[in-house]
Amino acid sequence: MIYIISLILPLFSIIFVGFILGKILRHSEQGLQWMNIFVVYVALPALLLKIIAKTPFEQLANWPFIFATSLGTVLAFILSYFLGMLLNRKEREVAPIQGIAGAYSNIGYMGPALTLSVLGPQATIPTALIFCFDNIIHFTMVPFTHALTKRKATQYLKVALKAIKDIMTHPFIIASIVGVLIAYSEVKMPIWIETMISYLSNAAAPSALFVMGVTIAVRPMKRLTADIPVLIFIKLILHPLLTYICLRLLGPFEPVWVYTALIMASLPPALNVFILAKQYNLYVERAFSIILIGTVLSIFTLSGLIYLISSALIPLG
Repeated sequence: MIYIISLILPLFSIIFVGFILGKILRHSEQGLQWMNIFVVYVALPALLLKIIAKTPFEQLANWPFIFATSLGTVLAFILSYFLGMLLNRKEREVAPIQGIAGAYSNIGYMGPALTLSVLGPQATIPTALIFCFDNIIHFTMVPFTHALTKRKATQYLKVALKAIKDIMTHPFIIASIVGVLIAYSEVKMPIWIETMISYLSNAAAPSALFVMGVTIAVRPMKRLTADIPVLIFIKLILHPLLTYICLRLLGPFEPVWVYTALIMASLPPALNVFILAKQYNLYVERAFSIILIGTVLSIFTLSGLIYLISSALIPLG
């Protein structure tokens, strides 16, 4: 257990440092904009590009694994979406945000840092695949379900085109495509570019976690409603369980791939849930409450999962 705590504690300690400084210095949220730009547009894409570019191309086409993990995420989204509609019958337009609150893991800010520290470099490929395809799922599902909830059938084509544009222009996806091309062509990058990407990728996790802590500090929780604990339960418990079932049905897969998928699915809700809520001006305060509470509770749920993994108590056969 001490070993597990030593893996988890550094990540949450960085979040805590950001939280404490955010409370002490009390700068406005606007001060985070350039830091967010660095994390989302530079550091995390560099990390993703580095991971994928060094992966043998044939290992990137593990379609059964991609389908299994993506199906687990889609099922968690659907469950959260319809439960959200039932629990908020007077506010059904917020259901798409509730959908991602129960399904969108913090795969960017926390994912690679945790999977690689717990499982080692063998987790690189499955981490990259989940990172890429889960983002595609959420960037697609939110605009489509928003249009569906609003019953704007005439806008489906417009929504589809916007979703495709959002996907293809997102820095994570661009970095993934470039990484795949490098892996396929086996082209070696100039040393100075490789060194720069290495510097940026090393800064990704600590910068992202620090930003997360500061963001939590400057936006205190204001509203707690009945749907929040339900969505947190789906995110932290049911999402990894659904992913595990899908992997068992569509497997077998290498143990490290299964463990990577379970860790990624068990992560707390992503900050992108809050960002999308602000974009649609729906469910903003409650989205942040879910992120805050889910992040705190994930200390215990992730510790439990890593204990099961390290003790080989998860059936794989």
